[in-house]
Amino acid sequence: MLISGWYHIEIRSDNVMMSEEQASLFPDPPLPGIAITEMQADLVTRIEEGQFSEVKDKMISPSKLSHTISAFANTDGGELYIGIGEQLLGGNVKQRVWNGFSDIEAANAHMATFDKCFPLGNDFQYEFLRCSVRKGVLLHVLVNRTSRIMKASDGIPYVRRGAQNLPQTKLEELRRLEYTKGVASFEGHTVKAPKELITESPVTRDYLNHVVPTAEPESWLRKQSLISNEMPTVAGLLLFAEEPQAQIPKHCGIKVYRYETNETEGYRDVLSFVPVTIEGCLYSQIKDAVLRTVMEVEKIKRMGESGLETIKYPKEALHEIITNAVIHRDYSIADDVHVRIFDNRIEVQSPGRLPAHVTPANILNERFARNGAIVRLLNKFPDPPNRDVGEGLNTAFEKMNQLGLKEPSIEERDSDVLVTMRHEPLASPEQTIMKYLETHETIRNKQAREITHVRDSDKMKRILSTMADKGEIEGVPGAQFGGMKYRKKQRV
Repeated sequence: MLISGWYHIEIRSDNVMMSEEQASLFPDPPLPGIAITEMQADLVTRIEEGQFSEVKDKMISPSKLSHTISAFANTDGGELYIGIGEQLLGGNVKQRVWNGFSDIEAANAHMATFDKCFPLGNDFQYEFLRCSVRKGVLLHVLVNRTSRIMKASDGIPYVRRGAQNLPQTKLEELRRLEYTKGVASFEGHTVKAPKELITESPVTRDYLNHVVPTAEPESWLRKQSLISNEMPTVAGLLLFAEEPQAQIPKHCGIKVYRYETNETEGYRDVLSFVPVTIEGCLYSQIKDAVLRTVMEVEKIKRMGESGLETIKYPKEALHEIITNAVIHRDYSIADDVHVRIFDNRIEVQSPGRLPAHVTPANILNERFARNGAIVRLLNKFPDPPNRDVGEGLNTAFEKMNQLGLKEPSIEERDSDVLVTMRHEPLASPEQTIMKYLETHETIRNKQAREITHVRDSDKMKRILSTMADKGEIEGVPGAQFGGMKYRKKQRV
């Protein structure tokens, strides 16, 4: 199937039965060997090269191939197939062909180079693909996005841009990669500003009165590494200066927009007001941004059953998503957090890509703090915005479901992360259950609650009972143990 412009081949070792004679052609491999069908082999040779995939001839040097693995690891991950060549059909027309290694041992030079740079583990997996009607075996390298910077055999780290592997050799390129990976954090950099901006700040005084009343501001700030070489750090200013934007302009504000449209992009003619820039220390910024967003959302009306009705989003979800955008953004990027309110959705854009190994797919389960000092110290403010450390987005998803709205979407782009909350209702519990039964034979109360986000067991029992009365589902005979089990109504 085609995913994001590249082919992912779902390969199973039980797809093909090989004869003893065929199997004898392939000695036991040191890594898993997978037999694939002729159809799968054809798909592999036609893989579209791009951001997440690349195919190479076996004759290309292992050191050059390590550039691709480094680029995948330092960007979004990807797959590399080695053993696919090209043949000239005539003129300038070329066709890819399966041209694998004669045997697994023939790939030893590649494996030795790869293992030296990229040890086997969760980040890199290698396997050999074989097809009974194709010559030789292919080496398939699966690369995950890594939490650390990975260098190629030439000692240079690469990043992936489309189908290109770009070397990162300039100081600013290497520093950007460090920030993206979370190896270094911009929050620790010093700013040429008087330390008194935070040592004598009322924000600091109020904070210490609440957290450590006996502490002296300057001494405490030094212990927290928020003052270095007699200058405040970025984190120190963001947390404790009254107006950090004066010292770090264009890096730490929140802009709120209101577009009176449902269209994909907002534009000037549908702006309700000149975009509002919210400034101040992070603690007050987050609270003010959430309040302003809620205020603007409550002005939105849409036609409902009883006439014009106010649009509602769960305030907790708004709070968590804006908080997450502020505390986990990349402060080295000269841009603000953007909150765009449309008639049918809210978009929160946070500068910087996701750090380390975090991706949109695993973000609800993985934890990585790009700005560790900000996260830790902000959590100690009275009524902290990041009360449940690491659980913010989970809470946002849960609150949207509780209000009967679809879960937010998370998109990682070239230089930012976009979270979109759409004012679109979830499917009814009944619709969700029937869709589940299209691919599953039966369903129990517990499973139904999990997929419909209905927490109450008795409520779900009534829903299932009503569906049974209407003839949509029926109880499974003899399935009382472990709770009643239902299936689609059997039609005679």
